[in-house]
Amino acid sequence: MSHQLTFADSEFSTKRRQTRKEIFLSRMEQILPWQNMTAVIGHCCK
Repeated sequence: MSHQLTFADSEFSTKRRQTRKEIFLSRMEQILPWQNMTAVIGHCCK
């Protein structure tokens, strides 16, 4: 049975706190974009 989304659920979903993992991954993406890194090392690992 599927869960019906309530008004409270929709309101809470926009104010959800970021986890440590999400914060870490977003910072890592800003420092070293994954696309750039795979382009540099991709040809070595094939």
